Amino acid sequence: MHVNCKAMNNDENLEDILFYSLERAIKSYRQFAQQQLVKNGFNITIDQWLLLKAIHNHPGKTQQQIAQAIFKDFASVTRMVELLVEKKYLIRFSHPTDRRRFQLKLAKTAVELLHDMQPIIENNRKTALKNISEQQIIQFDEVLNLIINNCKA
Repeated sequence: MHVNCKAMNNDENLEDILFYSLERAIKSYRQFAQQQLVKNGFNITIDQWLLLKAIHNHPGKTQQQIAQAIFKDFASVTRMVELLVEKKYLIRFSHPTDRRRFQLKLAKTAVELLHDMQPIIENNRKTALKNISEQQIIQFDEVLNLIINNCKA
């Protein structure tokens, strides 16, 4: 597949656009990863796993900060929090100084869930990155970071 980096023209095909290919790769990976979770008996979505992982890695962060970290809007995170509280994976309690805010804490069941899911998550990554060298992964990460920095400028 040839990826067109030239200026946009009316004759270009979606398949020739780098960002379209990148989005396809991300969607393919997410679908594959979700299928593997279901296949292994986990009743949780990739987005819910991301939210739990973000709270685990950054305890004490606000819901808004978590939303930014997992690239979701605040309303989506609020819905996920509700579901995860119902599933008994999250404990939500009032913020000590701001009654409009809540603090989130992982329940013991969520910590166990993250632990139990880790081998599946690692295998998903291993499968997706099969036949890709360490050097290619490093280069790809560098290119992605350049794109991110270009878009921030």
